[in-house]
Amino acid sequence: MKKLLLAALASTALTSIGLATPAMAEDITQFRIGLLGGENAQDRLNNNECLRAKTEELLGVETKLFAPADYNGVIQGLLGGTLDMAWLGASGYAKTYLSDPNAVEPILVKVNVDGGYGYYSVGFARADSGITSLEDMQGKVFGFGDPNSTSGFLIPSIEIPEVTGATMTSGDYFGEVKFSGGHEQTIVGVNNGDFDGGVTWADGLGDWEDGYNSGALRRAVDAGLVDMNDLVQIWQSNPIPEGPIVLRKDLPEDVKVKFTALMASLPAMDPDCAYGVLSGEAKGVMPIGHDAYEAIIQARQLKSN
Repeated sequence: MKKLLLAALASTALTSIGLATPAMAEDITQFRIGLLGGENAQDRLNNNECLRAKTEELLGVETKLFAPADYNGVIQGLLGGTLDMAWLGASGYAKTYLSDPNAVEPILVKVNVDGGYGYYSVGFARADSGITSLEDMQGKVFGFGDPNSTSGFLIPSIEIPEVTGATMTSGDYFGEVKFSGGHEQTIVGVNNGDFDGGVTWADGLGDWEDGYNSGALRRAVDAGLVDMNDLVQIWQSNPIPEGPIVLRKDLPEDVKVKFTALMASLPAMDPDCAYGVLSGEAKGVMPIGHDAYEAIIQARQLKSN
């Protein structure tokens, strides 16, 4: 993957991301970007419109954004060849790879402001609920995002039982385990009292009051959906590898090179656009390969057995 990025950055046509003189990408007539669920569709579209426009100008082909209702919509689009690019969570990539190892290839990963590419699953509740730990959640309603979410279900379903000593089945330890449909829905659901507690994702950097530097909590704060002073953190996972930006493996090489260069240059070229696309503050992106996700793939396999 480093070779692909180096080729992209070395390309004379992309020395300054030649947006002013686009060349028609070979063998494609359209480029389709899948937007993983987690927040409402319109916000996802708004946050990525700048990327759509830059990609269209660069590749010289019509570029469209697709915002399916759930994670599986993006995964199936990649598997079926109706999507060309997406930023997947690690668990979503694992499912895609396990379904078809030749469907997509990881190209880049978001780098946090501290230079790392990890993040956390964060458990939280309303500050006025009296809930401050997983022990306080016993018998209560716990909200999770999407079955294909890494931080919204896979990692909590592995690590939380290690704390509680019980399964994630409703009525075992927690009174009820519910899926909200996405990170934003979980955050709003806890804030509104629909769930006693929930999990979402954050980089764990910066201040709680800001929703950390990046992640779903930061998105919710920026959108005016929550005041973090009304929420309290009750649990945090071990570090999770940030999910990869992937491309459909059978795309023409010139398309891969150009798009990789665009994404690599985006934070420097247009910080506001990068903030929206990368869910908050980030240092940038860096090359990533399949090997970085072997542990998540193994965890996904174990959970499915």
